[in-house]
Amino acid sequence: MQRGTFISAEQRVNDRIRVSEVRLIGFSGEQIGIVQTEAALQMAEEIGLDLVEISPDAKPPVCKIMDFGKYKYEIAQKAREARQNQTHIVVKEIRFGLKIEPHDYETKKAHIERFLKGGDKVKVTVQFKGREQTRPEMGYRLLMKLAEEITEFGFVEFAPKKEGKSMTMVLGPVLKKSQGSKKPAAKAAPQEDLVEEVQN
Repeated sequence: MQRGTFISAEQRVNDRIRVSEVRLIGFSGEQIGIVQTEAALQMAEEIGLDLVEISPDAKPPVCKIMDFGKYKYEIAQKAREARQNQTHIVVKEIRFGLKIEPHDYETKKAHIERFLKGGDKVKVTVQFKGREQTRPEMGYRLLMKLAEEITEFGFVEFAPKKEGKSMTMVLGPVLKKSQGSKKPAAKAAPQEDLVEEVQN
């Protein structure tokens, strides 16, 4: 395939091309010009390749001589590699009560550190009960205390925000360079974020 050549999603190949004449592109990308479809098919057959319609809306349609099977295989390989290289960001969720016990706090902090070290984001939520809703600053202090304690593994990507009966903060993972320096994880452009809630 030559750079810039567009092939439609549903190509007509060889005897499926029913028009009387086509604008032909040779195997090496050379412009052959308008020829009878039967002659173009014969040219492709003589070198053991296929005649592929690449621009059906043109008048006459544009066709190219190519190895269609090889082309489809290469496209499938590239799509497979793209899927493998695609970054899928998983957002874990950890919930805290405002009056969480020290042991539970340390356990959940350990979970958060493990998720961050694994490259995942963590959504940390503090839930307010009853009159606790009038003391959002306590939830803020709890979240910021946590953020300070996990700076080796993560950073605050979205600052604490009050939403109804809860306050939420999002932590992003810190990537370590081979020299030992740290930097925030680069923001990828994934198709979608997956949210997983971690149960107690």
